[in-house]
Amino acid sequence: MAAKDLFAGAGYSILVNNAGTIRRADSVDFAEEDWDAVMDVNLKGLFFTCQAFGRELMGTGTPGAVINIASLLSFQGGIRVPAYTASKHGVAGVTKILANEWAPHGITVNAIAPGYIATNNTAALREDPERSKAILDRIPAGRWGDASDIGGTAAFLASPAATYVNGAVINVDGGWLAR
Repeated sequence: MAAKDLFAGAGYSILVNNAGTIRRADSVDFAEEDWDAVMDVNLKGLFFTCQAFGRELMGTGTPGAVINIASLLSFQGGIRVPAYTASKHGVAGVTKILANEWAPHGITVNAIAPGYIATNNTAALREDPERSKAILDRIPAGRWGDASDIGGTAAFLASPAATYVNGAVINVDGGWLAR
């Protein structure tokens, strides 16, 4: 089915899974309750939201796009965020399995892996002058990302231009992973 055909007619549905949380502690001290809280939001909630969305679209024959928010830590180990790192590795994996299963139904499933974005989740890092400088020194763009930097990639993945992009995890990181 051509991209123009997907966007013609009765409908094209889009899901963006953007919920996420983080807890920070050394791995040897990381509490089980914190592990469960992060996994419940970042991975379990994402999977079951995708499942409900996919089930509905497949049941009605509606094409669509799923856009999951992963992280640089889908590719790296991180520091002091074991549950977040594990959950974001999981987001990349769930994205790929659903892309494999749902492509025949006209549903693309991709993820965006943001770098260091100025959000509540990174406030502690930005407020630590030493850590913030170390992060900025590694980002070729030389700045913290803004939430709007993610928006353009999401718009692309939700558009007719991306109907043949499936199972991708796209880095939006100012060049962090290129270093």
